Amino acid sequence: MKTFKMLSLELLQDDQLKSFPLTDGIIINQENSHKSWVLEMYMDRQYKAFFEPYLGTDEILEVRAVISYPDNEPAAFRVVVNAVKEIDNQVSVLLKGTLKTIRRQYAELLLDKLIDEGLEGDALLSQFKTDMKKRPRIKP
Repeated sequence: MKTFKMLSLELLQDDQLKSFPLTDGIIINQENSHKSWVLEMYMDRQYKAFFEPYLGTDEILEVRAVISYPDNEPAAFRVVVNAVKEIDNQVSVLLKGTLKTIRRQYAELLLDKLIDEGLEGDALLSQFKTDMKKRPRIKP
């Protein structure tokens, strides 16, 4: 198994990314035949109500997590909510799932999108730099 520090988590819902501010987080690559990953987030108790309805269901959620360093490209996962537990004024949310394989890197997808939108020259470069920092969702 390998463990990584999780810096941020976003959940895709209705074609929108919802961010969850983390107090702390860890991601574990279980390195098993199922290619399973465990994501545990420690966050403010207010988010308990968001994740609890998914407990006991097999509803797959699509999430993106930034691992180890803030400048890393977010890793995409398909997960289910496995546990939600209150700890003092915080909540621990345990997700289990698999890494979503992406054939092309984010930068390439973004560049293709911006070119398709007709951007070029300085406008293209400026928007590319801005979007690389903000990381808007791109539909491949």
